[in-house]
Amino acid sequence: MELVSTVRHDGDGGVLDDLGTVRGADRWLQQQPGLLATATGNLVVDEELRDAVIGVRRAVRALFARVVSPAPPSPADAHRLMPADEALAHLNAAAAQEPVAPQLHWPAQGPPTAGLLSAEADPRVRLVAALARDAVDFLSGPQREQLRACHAPRCVRYFVRSHGRQEWCKPSCGNRARVARHYERTRAADPS
Repeated sequence: MELVSTVRHDGDGGVLDDLGTVRGADRWLQQQPGLLATATGNLVVDEELRDAVIGVRRAVRALFARVVSPAPPSPADAHRLMPADEALAHLNAAAAQEPVAPQLHWPAQGPPTAGLLSAEADPRVRLVAALARDAVDFLSGPQREQLRACHAPRCVRYFVRSHGRQEWCKPSCGNRARVARHYERTRAADPS
């Protein structure tokens, strides 16, 4: 969800892309410590890595649109969504870039945990593959059924619904939607 949420409302009626520049992509990646742990090594964010991350994001947003259908997708990219079969192929190809093997870790004290062992030396490949695998896990998991696109005015986010009546990604979006409905009702009642 963090990757998909790098496309957001800018506060002025437009859309802001946190990955819009190499510096922005680097800043966002630095804020993802769990993701950076999968890409141990000398990770240098450049235009090529930024493009690869955006490619995974485009694929995931297209597949999110498919999940929420027949409801409308996020308005941020509804007009330029990657076709679902292309998005699926792109996501699977990104995940397959890094061959991994499951590993069981069982300390002397405490429960066993599972991890992935990679022979991939390039931290950029590991990073992109990790993003894709996370998306595959989400899209094939139970939370997928609760995925929604927020349709508050100017919002472009997807969110996981936490209760049955939740319509917006956050309370401020709900407030904006109620204000917009009130404005429309008031305007319709006063045609002057």
